[in-house]
Amino acid sequence: MKRKTWALFTALITLPMALSSTAAVALPAAATQTAATACSYTPAVPADNFKGIPVFDAKKAAKPYSATLRTSQGAITFKALTDKAPCTTFSFRFLAEHDYFDRSHCHRLTTQRIFVLQCGDPTGTGSGGPGYSFPDENLEGATYPAGTVAMANAGPNTNGSQFFFVWKDTKLSPNYTPFGQVTAGLDVLQKIAAGGEDDQNNPGDGFPNLPVNIRHIAITKR
Repeated sequence: MKRKTWALFTALITLPMALSSTAAVALPAAATQTAATACSYTPAVPADNFKGIPVFDAKKAAKPYSATLRTSQGAITFKALTDKAPCTTFSFRFLAEHDYFDRSHCHRLTTQRIFVLQCGDPTGTGSGGPGYSFPDENLEGATYPAGTVAMANAGPNTNGSQFFFVWKDTKLSPNYTPFGQVTAGLDVLQKIAAGGEDDQNNPGDGFPNLPVNIRHIAITKR
């Protein structure tokens, strides 16, 4: 199946659809689902660095945790909002525990109008995905102050592996699932942002000049 890629780096002209990832195309297979939470992970393409599809465990999903990204620019830690976005945080934990993000890099930095660093694509192109998709959560009244961690998407209910950090208060429509809050490393994000991005044709939206290579994501209980 031919891969569909969104034109990420023209997004400043067409806000608020600014934090897109590849459209997740669902495959005709049964979703993993629980009636209690309606969490479902539906097989989808693309499937880059495929690690399997999560089987939701409500008991494990409820356990609080923090995630520390060890990057080439320094460590960034965030508290997972397991009580507000259990499906999303369970998926992130699954991918991190399977080393999905290891040796990937953050491929997009925006420095005008919206202020985010986007990561989570193992291909580094903005077109990668984990082989499944899942619905949005925690959107009612969602805001995006500095330190927010939220999902990138290609439209409603197309979440996969791509996510973004907000390094400066940003106004966005409530279309992107907030699932974490930075507790350490906001200064690292701001250092990366101060380094600027490399897109000469569309200034303010490009690859970060300071490469952000994710070496590992460690999950710790809280």
